[in-house]
Formats: sequence, structure tokens, C-alpha cells
Amino acid sequence: MIYFVMVLSAASVSLLVLAVANFAPSRPAAVDRRIASIQAGGRQRNMADRRRRQVKRERLAALVEAMGKRMGQIKNERDMRARLVHAGYRQPSALYIYLGARVLLAAGLFVFVLISWPLAGVAGGRVVLGPAMAAAAGWLLPRIVLSRRIKKRQKELQKALPDTLDLMVICVEAGLGLNQALTRVSEEMESLSGPMSEELHIVNLEIRAGTPREEALRNMGDRTNVTDLRQLVAMLIQTDRFGTSIAQALRVQADNLRTARRQRAEEAAAKTTIKMLFPLVLFIFPAMFVVILGPAVFHLIELFTKAR
Repeated sequence: MIYFVMVLSAASVSLLVLAVANFAPSRPAAVDRRIASIQAGGRQRNMADRRRRQVKRERLAALVEAMGKRMGQIKNERDMRARLVHAGYRQPSALYIYLGARVLLAAGLFVFVLISWPLAGVAGGRVVLGPAMAAAAGWLLPRIVLSRRIKKRQKELQKALPDTLDLMVICVEAGLGLNQALTRVSEEMESLSGPMSEELHIVNLEIRAGTPREEALRNMGDRTNVTDLRQLVAMLIQTDRFGTSIAQALRVQADNLRTARRQRAEEAAAKTTIKMLFPLVLFIFPAMFVVILGPAVFHLIELFTKAR
């Protein structure tokens, strides 16, 4: 009887919900139009905000670029441009923006510390030493950020390279030429690795513009400065010259990259024991000693106090 009542109650509730859903008054068309207009207005406001932010970024970039151009002749300009390209900054103005950022950041930190330290009550030699150290930190900070970005981008390219080779092998074995395979892989890798897709897309654009494929591939190796990519470029150039099977060469290269990736993982795992030594000695062992020896120490102190 109880189960019958429960089933009947569930059926009644279901019928009531269906009735309400069917006979409830639908939303008027005017309300729909109003909601659509509000959403369109919100999209327009968002686009306007993005445009304003874009204009502000362009003005700031122009100011920093103008400051960088005032530095005159630059030593090691070629090496600096190469480092910026390795980080993904290929614009002609990237070098001047980088130099201007270093100058403005150093000057800004110098002035900020020079004004704020006396107001904070700092006196003596620190008034001069602090702004100098702040200016040095501001001068070196963009260089540190650039180095970190280069390493991050190279690591991402190296991580995405085995999957890229697998896709290239599939495309080539399916009957596509190397140029068409590069185009297809650049489209497929866009959702997996932005830098890799971008580099392959640049290679395709250079080939379409009339650059020989060998030179376009070599330019990709120079832009990225990744050892595995350089090896891949050398293999493709050699295969193209001698007319051997591209699919077989790509498959062998993919196997070598998987082996190298596994060896790097094993090396990183072997280093963990040494890396864990310092946290153990500095943080974990003292806490363990306090927990284990603490009660005994308090007991000994209590015994010696009673003995007196």
C-alpha cells in the first residue's frame, strides 16, 4: 500500500509539472525583443571597452617605443632581436619597446624609492643606496621576464613537437604533400599549442611567398632555437635533397623524440631525491624533532627543576 501511494504521488507531481509547463503563458515577443536589444547593447559596450583598452595600449606602446629610440645606437642589436624573436616578439618595434621599458622602469623605480624612503623615515646612506638598487632592479627586470618567456615558449614547443610529428606522419601517409601536411597540421595544432601552430603557419606563408622550402624550414629553426626542432628541420632538408621517404623519416624522428622525452622524464625523476633534500632538512626534519623530542625535553626540564 505504501509503494502504491508513493508511485501515485510521483505520477501526480509529474502530471502537475507537465500541465504548468504546457499552460503557462509564454513570454511575449516584446520581452524577447527587449532582452535581445539589451544583450546587443552589452556586446556593443564590451566592444567599446575593448577598443578603449586597445587605444590605451597602443599609446603606451608608442610612448615606450619613442623612449627606446632615443637611446641611439644599440650594441648587440642582432642578438637582442634574436632573443625577442625566440620569445615570440617579431614586430620591428619590439626592440625599441623592450629598451624603452627597461629605461622607464628603471627611472620610475628610482624616483619612487627616492621620494618614498625619506617619507618613510629612512635616513643615512640608505637614501642613496635604495634608489640605486631600485633602478638596477628595474633595468634587469625586463631582461629576466624575457628570459623566462623564452624558456617557457621553447618548453611548450618541445612538448608539442611529438604530437606535431604524429599528425604529420598521418597526413603524409594519407597522401598529402609536405607543404599541404604543414598547412593541415598548423590548423589542427591551433587548439593544442599556439606557438607551434604559429610557427608552422609562418613556414607556410614563407613558402607561398616564394621562399624555398629548405630556407623556410631553416628560418623556423632559427626563430625557435629549439634543439629538437633544429634536428627535425635538418632531417626534412636532408630527406628532401636525397628524395627518400618523408613518412618513414618522420616516423623515425617521432620515435626518437618519444625516447628523448622519456629519458628527460627519467632524468627529472632522478633529480627529485636531491631536490627534496633541502626542504626535508630545513622544514620537515626540525618539525619532526620538535614533535618527537619536545615532550622528552619538557620532562627533563621538569625533573631537573624538582631535583633543585
